[in-house]
Amino acid sequence: MNGLIKYLRHEVKKHTFDYLLLVTVGIFFLVSINIFKGERLLEFIFLLAFASFYIIWGIYHHIIDDSLHLKTVIEYILIAFTIIFLLKIIIFP
Repeated sequence: MNGLIKYLRHEVKKHTFDYLLLVTVGIFFLVSINIFKGERLLEFIFLLAFASFYIIWGIYHHIIDDSLHLKTVIEYILIAFTIIFLLKIIIFP
């Protein structure tokens, strides 16, 4: 557990801008969903935009870190689709 915390601290220090960008866009997404509550089409568009940003962000992050592999890209795509699927079911009934 100590090694994980050490690794996460190092990773956040090394890529502060990347994680700050991801958190900022995530907060913007949540605020936008709250502002346009009830507008299903806009909510879904924001959800798709955030999922697309997440995939692009993940690819960019690994290109900068020089650790981009096909399985990493597939992982980001699957996580984005899972987010879309779960939020579509939970938030947008």
